[in-house]
Amino acid sequence: MSDTRVSPWNGLRNSYWLSAWVATAVVLIATTLFNAGRGGPSLGPLLTTALSFSTFTVLVSLGQMLVITSGPGNIDLSIPSVIALSGALSMGAMQSSNGLIALGILVALASGMAVGIVNFLLIRLLKIPPIIATMASALIVLSCAIAYGRGMRTAPPALLARMLVARIDYVPVFSIFAMAVTLLVWLLLTRTIYGRALCAIGQNRNAARLAGVKTDFHVLLTYAISDALAGLTGCLIASYSGGNSLDQGNEYLLLTVAVVVIGGTSVAGGRASLGGIWGGALFMFLLVALLNTAGASAGLRTLLTGVIIVMVAALTERRQTR
Repeated sequence: MSDTRVSPWNGLRNSYWLSAWVATAVVLIATTLFNAGRGGPSLGPLLTTALSFSTFTVLVSLGQMLVITSGPGNIDLSIPSVIALSGALSMGAMQSSNGLIALGILVALASGMAVGIVNFLLIRLLKIPPIIATMASALIVLSCAIAYGRGMRTAPPALLARMLVARIDYVPVFSIFAMAVTLLVWLLLTRTIYGRALCAIGQNRNAARLAGVKTDFHVLLTYAISDALAGLTGCLIASYSGGNSLDQGNEYLLLTVAVVVIGGTSVAGGRASLGGIWGGALFMFLLVALLNTAGASAGLRTLLTGVIIVMVAALTERRQTR
């Protein structure tokens, strides 16, 4: 009789998130060595900077991961516009007052969730493909942000701004908060009916519906969560950078897709890889930092990002098929 036991090494080798962390370690070492030769930041400050900026990417990528997991062709293109709108609305609601921080965060979450619900209605009621629906809503949302803000930049509350730059040794306090949010998403995926239903919908929507899964409700919840996290991220980015800006979410469209794919989530749906989100976010930041230090152009950075997405997607899907 053959031995069917799975060794710990095989389990580790088959973890889709592992490659993201291996790649992050390699780029971190390369960036540290490169900086040492040019008088750049040492390992400690580099990690602090990487954690600070990667935390925003992680928060918004968690929502994108849920959308991509819900099935092939599902992607949320409205994320950058939601970040811009929520940044403007939350800054306007807080009016630089420490006493209105809770209100501003609530406004950011509510505005993002509203966009997520609209995205679902466009997809479900009008039968528009998710890519087209979220792209169309992104244009509308960005127009609303332009009409509301009119280019005006409102300063964040001083307390919130200080909280976002506070740190414990080399670890930003904001990153600890994002780790707690990551844990909540992990519990949502692994310990709730929603998590099991989402994976079932991503693997085979018709089969999930025939099995009694409320597919529409769970997809609605997925888009609402995704854009709520984007709304929260918009508020925090505006607070971190000293005020809202219409272009503050531009980089997070391609970046979130890259992080989700590099982290091991299947682009065909049905398999989320939460452990790779942090690894993918750190990898992308460190790669860009290394290219910047080497003097690479913005076009080259974007080209490499696209190539990485294609390569990782092809390798992970081939690995899953085997």
